[in-house]
Amino acid sequence: MEMAAKLKTWTFFILCLVVIHFTQGTHEGRRRRTFKIDYANDRFLKDGLPFRYVSGSIHYFRVPASLWADRLWKLRMAGFNAVQTVVEWSSHEPEPGVLDFSGNHDLEAFITAAQDQDLLVILRVGPFICAERDMGGFPYWLLRLHPNIRLRSSDPAFLRHVDAWLGEVLLPKVKPLLYENGGPIIMVQVENEYGSSSNCDFQYTAHLREVFRQHLGPSVVLFTVDSTGSSNLRCGKIPDVYATVDFGLGTDPNEIFGQQRLFEPRGPLVNSEFYPGWIDHWGEPHHKTDAQELAGALDAILALNASVNMYMFHGGTNFAFTAGSNMGRTFQTCPTSYDYDAPVSEAGDPTEKYHALRQVISKYLVVPLGPVPPVPLKARYGEVKMEPLGSVMQLLSLLRGVTQPWPLTFEQLHLANGIVVYHTVLRFRVPDPARLSVNDVHDRGYVFVEGRYVGLVSREQELYDVAVTALPGHTLVIMVESQGRVSVGPRLNDFKGLTANVTINNHVLKGWTMTPLPLTDLTRLRHVLWRLHQTLSPSPQLGTPQGGMTFYRGTFNIPAEEPHPLDTFLRLDGWAKGVAWVNDVCLGRYWPEVGPQVTLYVPRSALTQGTNTLLLLELEASPCHAPCPAPCSCPVSLVDTHQVDGPTPP
Repeated sequence: MEMAAKLKTWTFFILCLVVIHFTQGTHEGRRRRTFKIDYANDRFLKDGLPFRYVSGSIHYFRVPASLWADRLWKLRMAGFNAVQTVVEWSSHEPEPGVLDFSGNHDLEAFITAAQDQDLLVILRVGPFICAERDMGGFPYWLLRLHPNIRLRSSDPAFLRHVDAWLGEVLLPKVKPLLYENGGPIIMVQVENEYGSSSNCDFQYTAHLREVFRQHLGPSVVLFTVDSTGSSNLRCGKIPDVYATVDFGLGTDPNEIFGQQRLFEPRGPLVNSEFYPGWIDHWGEPHHKTDAQELAGALDAILALNASVNMYMFHGGTNFAFTAGSNMGRTFQTCPTSYDYDAPVSEAGDPTEKYHALRQVISKYLVVPLGPVPPVPLKARYGEVKMEPLGSVMQLLSLLRGVTQPWPLTFEQLHLANGIVVYHTVLRFRVPDPARLSVNDVHDRGYVFVEGRYVGLVSREQELYDVAVTALPGHTLVIMVESQGRVSVGPRLNDFKGLTANVTINNHVLKGWTMTPLPLTDLTRLRHVLWRLHQTLSPSPQLGTPQGGMTFYRGTFNIPAEEPHPLDTFLRLDGWAKGVAWVNDVCLGRYWPEVGPQVTLYVPRSALTQGTNTLLLLELEASPCHAPCPAPCSCPVSLVDTHQVDGPTPP
């Protein structure tokens, strides 16, 4: 018995030594996972060995989660060894304290999916991202809570929300996914192209750096990105944060990297945004570049032993109301498609650019073995007959408005995006005709008097006056559509709706009732549309003579014997401008009248075998306007060819 007890003691002791040995080995292995800058030799070091990345941008929120693996696999098979993505604050915190990291917003799942494809991750957490998104990725409620807030600055009100978002929510999720902790994240960006903001608030950028260091630790590589120009780099440079540059075709990489060297004399050369295409706007031609020219430009960058990220490798889609706008010479709105003329199209198709870039990358990195990804199959589900459900005017009777002496903005009405119906009753006699002035409409307003459509006001087209004929007691209605908040520049504080008083012949109108449409709440929208359908006659009065300001519904069938639904595209010939939903997915805005986007991408994840429902809110004109005998129906088509480069106005 005594011998057995001694043997048990020695066995336990040996097991403890073994556990200690392997535990130490594990910790040593973790310590060996390092990613840092080797300033002496102008390069990165990964696990102590020279490294450079060839990365491509994919934004997880622009791609259905079920398709992440496909897009990431295509990135890896093209030879890229990293993926870059941005984190959109507004997607994850749509209202204060209301957090969403599920479905298409599951950031951690996307990062894990990238690691599964043997891809490293470069994470751009902002808090400002631009990316042609509504308000540059900031949540709209910042404007509601603090109308005079100074975004991207050391304004205490702004920093208080930024610190809560980064320190309490986002960065604790990021830290376990850092490369040193076993994850794939090798670099984290601070802010985004801050040098172009004209703020130059070094107190703000230094504060962000300290927040990142506090929550991510001292070892992670932090970096900034700025567009070319010494003034941009001077304003965007943060001490102890590595400065990188961005540039596209038609530039000499030696010259631009020379600008980087003014602010980073030693360290790796990095182009953090190398552009294969460019931003589109409604009404302007689709931007395209030559595949061989792009491949040659990438070759020139890689020949300098630089690291590079292609923005975008796969652009994806601005689903729902997430597309932003820009302020160039005039207000410019961004389409639903974010195709970007990228190597992988909006619908996931490898393009000519994909194959050309793969050949270039194979000169510098080991490209995975295996077949080149094919173009996925698309479906032509055919014609869908749409029938009117009722007009926006009729829907108002089922919704509750807010009455105030002066117009309220979307933000004051707790509305992120969509449409608000403003109406007031005229209490005085006006000349015939009179001039209605809506000088600060953000962004597009449809004007009605006593239910009769009388004209349009538009920030984009710089139309602010409408001739009206009205009598005392008549109701004036202005249906205001948000076309996306400005995504970059000094006008980020882009309030939506009627942002100033409305006048008739310089007489200020008072006593407004404002009714938001529930376009971003699909459950509530379905409920009020069902109630509307129950109360209307078979031939409801349309909102405009051309069939606008009206909801339309149709169904189509995907046979059960088909293995699974395929991607398809919604084509709206004869329709003017509006919003489309398939089942529970808002596909986004359509505007084929002005182009360049003609069709909307319908991902297979939005479809189901059996009956599918298509819903449209047509704002201006449908192909089935009067005369149209009851029951009236008009078609759209589900086709197998995408068109994002259609004709645009001269």
